[in-house]
Parts: sequence; structure tokens; C-alpha cells
Amino acid sequence: MSSSALEAQSPSAEEPPSRRDFIYIATGAMAAGGAVAAVWPLIDQLEPAADTIAGGLPLKVDISKIEPGAQITVFWRKNPIFVVRRTPAMLARIRQPSDLKMLRDPHSTSKQQPAYAQNWSRSIKPEYLVLIGVCTHLGCTPNFEPGAGALGPTWPGGWLCPCHGSRYDLAGRVFKSVPAPLNLPVPPYSFESPTSLIIGQNPPAQAWSMSDINTL
Repeated sequence: MSSSALEAQSPSAEEPPSRRDFIYIATGAMAAGGAVAAVWPLIDQLEPAADTIAGGLPLKVDISKIEPGAQITVFWRKNPIFVVRRTPAMLARIRQPSDLKMLRDPHSTSKQQPAYAQNWSRSIKPEYLVLIGVCTHLGCTPNFEPGAGALGPTWPGGWLCPCHGSRYDLAGRVFKSVPAPLNLPVPPYSFESPTSLIIGQNPPAQAWSMSDINTL
């Protein structure tokens, strides 16, 4: 088609839009607005509720690659969470009567763990220990010192707080005669599968939240 024919069919730049053109424009704008209005509730549903965000979304952790005797640290609700895969030797050590005598709360009577972890191992499965890695003295992050004897001949392995010297055994239980008054807390958690745990989600029919933890 020639340029003259195109010019004949095209309105002049100076020509105001006709009533039909205005109807087309208005209809298109309404359709676009309607599409946004229809999509927005769907987008809004994809966002977690504010109270869910504030409460801390559950965190899934793959534990399949943790070596025996090793610790990994993840973060949930801005807190470091220690996950330790304990060896049979470690589990035997936390039951030694001589070591229990060194602890302030060896039987975990203080409310620092849920009922499902108030046992000799302070865990759902003895092999895997899950702790909030915050010293109960002034909130520092303790260092993992798993080697027996690494901090002296009576050291059974556990954690040392570098700030003021508080010590915890391999169940997160605090020693006597250190600044920290309480055992390391256990967060709510559960196992999704043998190789996956969920921090922030209790096992079925169990209840435990961060607000339940004992504070001085």
C-alpha cells in the first residue's frame, strides 16, 4: 500500500479522537484495571500473613550430609541453631555419672526444652541434637569443642562461650560454677523424614514455643 493511501486512512495528528475512539480507550483501560483487580487477590494469597512472618516460618534442614561428630549452624528467627550428629561415644559420655556431677541441671528440670526433648539426650532422636546456640548468660554464641579433653583432662566435649567462659556438655547442659545459669534451649522442631528436620514445627499433638522457654 502506498504512503498516500496510509496517510488517507490515518487521522491527522491535529484531529481530536472520535467518540468511537474514546469508547475503545475507556474499554481497554477498564479491562486492564479489571485484570489487575482479578490478579491481585491471587498475588496477595501468595504472601505469608504478617503474624506468620513475625512468628517465624518453619525452616527445613537437610541433615543427610552431617558427618558423625560434626555440627552445622543454621539461622531461624535470627537465632543460630546448632544441629549436631552425635557419635555413640558422645552419647555414652553424656550419660557418665562422673560427668553428670559437673552439671548444674543434669536432668533438664529447668524449662529449657519441650516435653518431647526432656530426656537423657535432650532430643527426639539421640543421634541428632538441636539447640538454640545462644549462651544463657549474656547471649553470646558458644564455640563447639567436641573433643574430650580438649579443654582440660575432665572436659567431656561440648561448647565453650568465648565471652565469659560458660561451658555446656554435648547435650547442651550447663556446667556448675560458670556464669550461665541455664542449659542451652531446645527450639520447637520435628522430623519430616530420616534425613530432614523442620525447625519451628512441633511433632503432631505436641506444643512448644519460644515464649515457653525459661528466662531469668
